[in-house]
Amino acid sequence: MMYPYMVLADGTEITHSHIIDNNGTEQVEVHFERATEKGFDSARCVLPTYQWKFNEGFSTEEIHFFEEFLRHNAHLLYRYAAQGGISCA
Repeated sequence: MMYPYMVLADGTEITHSHIIDNNGTEQVEVHFERATEKGFDSARCVLPTYQWKFNEGFSTEEIHFFEEFLRHNAHLLYRYAAQGGISCA
């Protein structure tokens, strides 16, 4: 399940997973999605490694912006992931 986190000014929606236990490492997957004329741009990053699982449609510059965004918001994303989303915080 993905929980809503934020919508950016350009309409990019950011959602996150619950805490995922990966061999003793707590991970959170963060998904970015934006509607386009042809469908959606989407990308997914795994915290804490900041490894991108996929990117379909976002530019390199946008991905760099998202990485910086994640570095500033990772602590909140982990907190909300542990609590079942921001509405439960």
